Amino acid sequence: MHNFRRALLGSLLLAATSIAQAQWLPSKPVRLIVPYPAAGAVDIVSRLLADKLGGSLGTTVIVDNKAGAAGMIGADQMAKSAPDGHTLAMITVSSHAIAPSVYKSMPYDPLADFAMVSLTANTPYIITVNPSVPARSLRELIALAKAKPGALNFGSSGTGTTPHLAGELFNTLAGVKINHIPYKGSAPMVNDLLGGQVQVAFDNTVIPNIKAGKLIGLAVTSGTRLAAVPDIPTAIEAGLAGYEAVGWMGLAAPKGTPADVVARLSRDTARGMGQPDVVEKLTALGFQSASNSPEQFTAYVRAEITKWAKVVKDAGITAE
Repeated sequence: MHNFRRALLGSLLLAATSIAQAQWLPSKPVRLIVPYPAAGAVDIVSRLLADKLGGSLGTTVIVDNKAGAAGMIGADQMAKSAPDGHTLAMITVSSHAIAPSVYKSMPYDPLADFAMVSLTANTPYIITVNPSVPARSLRELIALAKAKPGALNFGSSGTGTTPHLAGELFNTLAGVKINHIPYKGSAPMVNDLLGGQVQVAFDNTVIPNIKAGKLIGLAVTSGTRLAAVPDIPTAIEAGLAGYEAVGWMGLAAPKGTPADVVARLSRDTARGMGQPDVVEKLTALGFQSASNSPEQFTAYVRAEITKWAKVVKDAGITAE
């Protein structure tokens, strides 16, 4: 009887522990810090995720835009918050993979100060040219750039942004020199691309202009084709071996957040980002829904830091 009672007690404790881990729920509204302005790409994805997480967690997920310093202001604020699952943040390739190499000092460690939850979305870019450029394939663009070194310019949304580094990586792998012209955002850059003041861009806001015939899309920068423009090949398919450059964003929590909380958030994030309505909305915007485990996301961020550090060093990029 004694052994039976001890076994029963052990079973009940194990069951209670399992239920507690599976059933973690927030005790108050969850704050999702978005380190970028409202209505931008990161904000759009964040609001889609907030809606799905709110439903699965049974609470309100409040989106709080804290823009500035390439996403570092908002990321730092979250990193210094209580590690209890009630304050999260959307982190990006800029705030966690590029900034460590571009800025001499940062207010946080991109790995040590965060509990990675899951990727949420990728934002491939399209290598795009003004129609006046006599190139209708990536090979032709590379040949033109080699024949006329420094004659072409590419625009980006700013120094140290992913589109900027995508262009510098292109220069390195293709063995060409296309000059970089930074802008304060994608909109003014695209206006000058349409006007011919810059001839090339690595951008994800050009799809409407490509579909309207105002710009020419030569290749997408991801490893797979983009559903919004399925006829445009990947850069690798188009002949540039090893070229892949995507923006990404993902969910993170402060360091020290309990593992069961992180696991629950990761599962719910994957479920939410995989919902058909979310996938459809992201596809229409030229994004790709994504998710992975906390361990996979941590490894991915680490690899991205190494990858972009080399690009930054080779191009001699420093913060403005």
